[in-house]
Amino acid sequence: MGGVTLYDYQLEALDKMRNGCVLCGGVGSGKSRTGLAYYYICNGGKVNTGEYVRMKEPVQNLIIITTARKRDTGEWEGEFIPFKLSTDKKINLYKNTVIVDSWNNVKRYVNAKNSFFIFDEQRVVGNGVWVKSFLKIAENNNWIMLSATPGDTWTDYIPLFVANGFYRNRTEFLREHVVFSRFSKYPKVERYLNIGRLMRLRDRILVTMNFNRATRSHHYYLRCDYDIQTYKEIMKRRWNVETGEPIKDAAELCRILRKLVNLDTSRFESLLDLLSEHPRIILFYNYDYELYSIIELLEGEGYPYTQWNAHKHQDILTGPKWVYLVQYNAGAEGWNCVTTDTVVFFSQNYSYKIMTQAAGRIDRLNTPYIDLYYYHFISKSPIDSAIYAAYTRKKNFNEKRFIEGKKKYGYFQSAY
Repeated sequence: MGGVTLYDYQLEALDKMRNGCVLCGGVGSGKSRTGLAYYYICNGGKVNTGEYVRMKEPVQNLIIITTARKRDTGEWEGEFIPFKLSTDKKINLYKNTVIVDSWNNVKRYVNAKNSFFIFDEQRVVGNGVWVKSFLKIAENNNWIMLSATPGDTWTDYIPLFVANGFYRNRTEFLREHVVFSRFSKYPKVERYLNIGRLMRLRDRILVTMNFNRATRSHHYYLRCDYDIQTYKEIMKRRWNVETGEPIKDAAELCRILRKLVNLDTSRFESLLDLLSEHPRIILFYNYDYELYSIIELLEGEGYPYTQWNAHKHQDILTGPKWVYLVQYNAGAEGWNCVTTDTVVFFSQNYSYKIMTQAAGRIDRLNTPYIDLYYYHFISKSPIDSAIYAAYTRKKNFNEKRFIEGKKKYGYFQSAY
């Protein structure tokens, strides 16, 4: 039987891992395999030996908490194969229990003891049910976390710091490190205190995989048109022609502006041009109106497609040509594809993290492609320019700031 084999950068990370750590690596870096390798050696296994080394009985129960999609598609079952593990007791080499479940069900496991948990993707932010369940589990079990993006702010790290025993609870962390604004109607962080200590604590739990990709990513920004005059009218009148009522807030205004921009015929023409060059593509979009218009186009051309969104959960097609339509929030993570080298961002998402995760769906260790192509459909409209500006700064787009015309985004409100 062949042994468990890791790359050098995975071995380096494995040597640094400990209970309660967060294994960080970009999408496609092999975090799942490295996390399982840590569980494997903690239970007596050995890696890179040429032959499989059995774990020592009794082997800890293994519980994977992941996204619903990863659970449902069986992605983790494929990761288990080199370790001779399976959720199917008939296949599992050991007498232990192996479970793969979603974050939605994490509360089921709060009474588990002496098991090994792998938390796949950072979901323990805030102080809701998932966080409370995570902290309870961490008290009585071994655990690690896998994440490409462990935290955007220091408060995102609170559950991880508490679970590692650095602070007794959330209240202690806030008292020692957070100054809230006195002028905000809701709790808003004004600044953090003793950031040096926070950086040291973060470095104690983060294990980063220094992964040099074999692939080359090529990003192309295809300039699309938009109706400038209608855009100006919307900005001037602040009137919703669909409802026949005044626009109420920044969210509604941005939604209307984006619909005008995203449905311009130039986007669909660009898509057809790309399909002639790249016959198999994954296309990410935001709104249902985009989906229905794209489907109408593809069906008119007789082009095969499937979709993953709130309406349908379909697999990627096989064959020489297809389009896989994926709604950002539904499918930016938790699946991989190595049968195409092309991703189209039909419209931009407000979240830098989601955009990055979406791009990673084709950038995997086992992809047969060296060159990967990403096409961003962007107009010169102020709202598209603003979203793009936020993305290039690795920030999330803020609708209210956009409407207020904050200079920090580096754009102007007038259409051009």
